[in-house]
Amino acid sequence: MIYLDNGATSYPKPQSVIYGTMNAVRNYSFNSGRGGYSASIATAEKIYSVREKIGAMFNYEPQNIAFTMNCTQALNMAIKGSVKRGDHVIISSLEHNAVWRVVNHLRKDGIIDFDIAQYDFDEEETVKNFERLIRSNTTVIVCMAASNVFGVAFPLRKIGNLARRHGIRFIVDAAQAAGVMPINSEKDNIDILCAPGHKCLYGNMGTGFIAVNEDVHLDTIIDGGTGSESQNPYQPDFLPDRLEAGTLNNVGIISMGEGISFINSKGMNNIYDHELRMTDILYNGLKRDQNAVLYCPKPEKFSSAPIISFNYKDYPSEKTAALLARQDIAVRAGLHCSPLAHKFFNTLDRGTVRLCPSAFTTQRDCEIFLKRLKKI
Repeated sequence: MIYLDNGATSYPKPQSVIYGTMNAVRNYSFNSGRGGYSASIATAEKIYSVREKIGAMFNYEPQNIAFTMNCTQALNMAIKGSVKRGDHVIISSLEHNAVWRVVNHLRKDGIIDFDIAQYDFDEEETVKNFERLIRSNTTVIVCMAASNVFGVAFPLRKIGNLARRHGIRFIVDAAQAAGVMPINSEKDNIDILCAPGHKCLYGNMGTGFIAVNEDVHLDTIIDGGTGSESQNPYQPDFLPDRLEAGTLNNVGIISMGEGISFINSKGMNNIYDHELRMTDILYNGLKRDQNAVLYCPKPEKFSSAPIISFNYKDYPSEKTAALLARQDIAVRAGLHCSPLAHKFFNTLDRGTVRLCPSAFTTQRDCEIFLKRLKKI
């Protein structure tokens, strides 16, 4: 199978992740920090080492990183934990349903109001579009690092500077960037970073994290056992316990840590460059094919994630994907849980076919894809 659906989840996983997962099942299947026996203590140390890896990659203190089951849960925790009744929130025009549905739910319940800032290929215009929407009661800006459909990246540092100047909390959805594009919480003025473990970080499904700055306090949306302050009728005030109620997914967390080690061994910049070379082959081939319709400029470093969206002939995107699947090529089609992005790019009626290479995608994979596409 030629796998180009890494925007959904990365495949194949590095061998180190596979071995790390097996080792975790054998040696770290204990409740971390909730037992005085050596296996529990060793597990707690192993889990903390993953916090350290995430902290080093994105510039957060390890104890300020809480593990979640995915990026969607992290975003729910970040947004719902940040707002109070009467607040105003700004999101971008390309946001995933993990953001758009959350703010719609909060507005329906009469808790917040929100506005949508339009993306622009000109970074300064994008920032101005956010700035124009700021009100006296604006407390949160939520923005993705890069579109999960079209790959275009947002100027996080500039939006973060804007938020900081106005005293607004800045929440970033790094689902398509964490592990492949550089993100620095301090330089980019990011208050809360949310990311999955199973995409560009090469971990297993059912993993993710929320990372917060020292001065950020979040209300909880999940309360329960933490193994700390058990006599307290309320969730602890300190991190990560405040955001980690219940038993952790040790195996998944450790797999994510192995994925980060894989990235560090290869070099994030090298992985990014490789994936952009693959998108370059794919994009140029599609551009030469008169039956292909492209919606964005060719992905370039720092201005885009390694993602391409296209359509073929007059086919609905799902038909193109189905025909490719018959030729053992895996792609994603439809709306990709991002109707806002499709509305912005005028593809809401048919969706798009999405191509996402990974560190394991080869030039031969891309060439075979282009040849087989012409046969459908």
